[in-house]
Amino acid sequence: MKIGLGRPRDMKETFHRAIGGYYQTLFSLWGRQHWWPAGSRFEMIVGAYLTQNTAWTNVEKALANLRRARRLTIDGIRRSPLQQLEQLIRPSGYFRQKAERLQSFVKFLDARYHGSLTRMFEQPTAQLRDELLGLNGVGPETADSILLFAGNHPVFVVDAYTRRILERHGITSPGASYAEIRELMEDALAGVDEDISSCETSSRAVKVGGGPQGSCHLPSRVSTMKRTARAQVFNETHALLVGVAKTYCLKSQPRCEQCPLQKFLPPAQ
Repeated sequence: MKIGLGRPRDMKETFHRAIGGYYQTLFSLWGRQHWWPAGSRFEMIVGAYLTQNTAWTNVEKALANLRRARRLTIDGIRRSPLQQLEQLIRPSGYFRQKAERLQSFVKFLDARYHGSLTRMFEQPTAQLRDELLGLNGVGPETADSILLFAGNHPVFVVDAYTRRILERHGITSPGASYAEIRELMEDALAGVDEDISSCETSSRAVKVGGGPQGSCHLPSRVSTMKRTARAQVFNETHALLVGVAKTYCLKSQPRCEQCPLQKFLPPAQ
């Protein structure tokens, strides 16, 4: 089995209900996750590049360096000598590659959209996604992160945490492609778009550092920006699943009995 997409209709509907149940269960428990934590859309894009193959704590150090040097802007990256930029983002690892890729993104933005993120994000989703995927160092996860979290485009971001949870719940297998999982998640979550307001008002308050909270961050300009209901559901579901994977669905020794998604596991689990 690769994924629910190729299975009988009743099985697909079962998978869709389960994924919708993930969202409702976790949102009711943990509330808003304030993802992505960034002060501007460009900071979010820089973070998406820097977080490749490294821990977020290292990304925060690199972002802090850029902020102190007043380089965490489009113009700041544009006018930074490459070697200086490399040293500023050194904590994130692979700093030479990432510095080149950040400057390549700004060159693309300048050449194609006159340096304007607003103009860039006004483009149709499919067109812009293809353009982003054509940039050096931008794969599907990075492209979709930029589209969803910074651009309010309704695409679901598939990461290793999402894959792990779906595989353990018998919905996908390791052979499923990124595109297949993304389509499955988007289809499954289409039916909960209208529920976000009622779900939000019924969810308990979440305090950072105050007990179970998923992957919650403090509110930021990017995390609180106005989004369409569909994009917001994709945003929250991604973040909530990250919280499950980091807290319960661990790579080794998963804590299934304590996990809020335990009720969705197949009987054999």
